[in-house]
Amino acid sequence: MNIFTQFAKSIYSPKDIALFRFQGIGKTILYVFLLTLISVIPASYYTTLAINEAVNTARETLEAKLPYFSIEKGVLKSEIKEPLTIDNGSFTIIFDSTGAVEQEDMAGMESTLAMLKNEAVLAAGGETNSFRYSLINDGTISKQDIISMLSSASSSLPIFIGLIILAIYVFSSGMKFIEISILSVFGLLLKNLAGKNLQYKHLWRMAAYSITLPTLFFTIMSLLKTTVPYSFMINWFVGSMMLLLAIKEVATPKKNLD
Repeated sequence: MNIFTQFAKSIYSPKDIALFRFQGIGKTILYVFLLTLISVIPASYYTTLAINEAVNTARETLEAKLPYFSIEKGVLKSEIKEPLTIDNGSFTIIFDSTGAVEQEDMAGMESTLAMLKNEAVLAAGGETNSFRYSLINDGTISKQDIISMLSSASSSLPIFIGLIILAIYVFSSGMKFIEISILSVFGLLLKNLAGKNLQYKHLWRMAAYSITLPTLFFTIMSLLKTTVPYSFMINWFVGSMMLLLAIKEVATPKKNLD
């Protein structure tokens, strides 16, 4: 059975998920990477759109609406006394050299670029990605220098976007493996309750396929930019129920009556 057929069957068939416990660990790991790739599509798509729009909007806004500023030894400096927010319709720019706004404050924001005291933060597709000024230069960069940089950034933008998407994918892959491992540990309890003879390695494989349904659901919701209440609980509940149903499909060992 190829990996895409496994993906389709894992959405609705606990019986097939139970059978997947016998396959090689390499194929299961490959499946996890495929599942992660699907899950990061919304974040990658909206991040790409946001970065392209951010570069164009930022250049225009820097020239016309932002006060003079400089970045000295990785710190943004200007004469403003409070954060400045500029709404350009589909895109928002936050300028704050006071330190009042932090990356955590941007959680849940969409299509927003923030120039904060120590870093620039882009919020898009439910994700926030930051870039510290200290990585650019240890000296001084003026407002005009940044305008010039943005004007010439178009040619290298695909590479920059690719690196960000790669970082999102690597981080998401790590989180997905952690999620599967935790679910597998919980599966040890479930298999004891169900009276099934399963080893951790079998449960790990089954858990990898059991999270297919919640992963697909939340990927679609992210594409639609729809917030799901109690998403954390729903994700774990659905994954656990799929794993439990798959465990129940495993034949119960017969007791020796002799």
